[in-house]
Amino acid sequence: MNHARRIAHLDMDAFYASVELLRYPELRGQAVVIGGRSTLPPQTLADGTRQYSQLRNYAGRGVVTTSTYEARALGVFSAMGIMKAAQLAPDAILLPADFDSYRHYSRLFKQAVAAIAPLIENRGIDEIYLDLTAHDEDTHALASRIKLAVQQATGLSCSIGIAPNKLLAKICSDLEKPNGLTILTAAQIPARIWPLAVRKINGIGPKSGEKLQALNIHTVGQLANTEPGLLQENFGRSYADWLHNAANGRDERPVVTSSEPKSISRETTFERDLHARHDRALLSEIFTALCNRLMEDLQRKGYVSRTIGIKLRYADFHIVTRDITLPEPTADAAAIRRAAGECLRRAPLEQRLRLLGVRAGTLSRPVETKAQPRSIQGELFIAE
Repeated sequence: MNHARRIAHLDMDAFYASVELLRYPELRGQAVVIGGRSTLPPQTLADGTRQYSQLRNYAGRGVVTTSTYEARALGVFSAMGIMKAAQLAPDAILLPADFDSYRHYSRLFKQAVAAIAPLIENRGIDEIYLDLTAHDEDTHALASRIKLAVQQATGLSCSIGIAPNKLLAKICSDLEKPNGLTILTAAQIPARIWPLAVRKINGIGPKSGEKLQALNIHTVGQLANTEPGLLQENFGRSYADWLHNAANGRDERPVVTSSEPKSISRETTFERDLHARHDRALLSEIFTALCNRLMEDLQRKGYVSRTIGIKLRYADFHIVTRDITLPEPTADAAAIRRAAGECLRRAPLEQRLRLLGVRAGTLSRPVETKAQPRSIQGELFIAE
């Protein structure tokens, strides 16, 4: 590990929910859930007060986009079915997602950060990595200045972790949420990172966590000190090597500031493993939403794609990818959905799935066209 590096991970706190609370400040401190395609916005009554939908009244197959920390305390998390969330928190307020608003605040916070620290790797609408190595300023003062700039630009709070690399910085940004600031040196890894549960490492999911627990490996420190041979027997060489390096705080990945992407992708890990046939309705909704979001990403960034692909991670962590080359580049959700559906038909779907992703590659700038990309409604995940 290069000890001179100072890498920050900045994560907006409950981003979508926090943006909604700017609009509806009376909901602060309450359990609020964002999501559901058919969710209605609040109704303004004659006396000026607002009437909100509650989870208990929702009927449909919608999925939670995000939730406030108060709703998370009740067990409601993103990607959960709203009907299930309603069983856990029937009194929670339900709001529709407003992605135009979230993108607006995303641009604001990134512009505010870039004015101070321009070496930014975009990781999505609500998180970025920063390379602060070249800054002379004291780490705590610099991070505090970035947090204040974000707050002043958006009215929102963020959490920042600063460490010698991306892997550690991401762990640290989550340690003191919300509104956290955590700084870690390489020498502090045994004291501050090793006592944490192995799941705190980004890249160790529920199934890997269960497998590690079965091997009596519960903390990052135990993983760091596990015989590499034991990990290879249970996880295969490449993932075992990654586990060992991650637990020891080793990660040489650079902060990638290039603005020209090779591909754009959207993926989601399910709260429970889903089956292509038994859970077809839920998978269809998720699959369609991914294609719509991919279309929005392409549109926003000004690209069309000639190669559409899918990524499946099965219950046993095996990953399969398939892709297809289109005759003409597109940014249309229906075309993306059809192409991704073709890829699905070439993938084995007997096993349960834990992750689904859709990817657009071979990107180019579009020639002028009057046809606007359009979103699509639900279609079957796989045909009969």
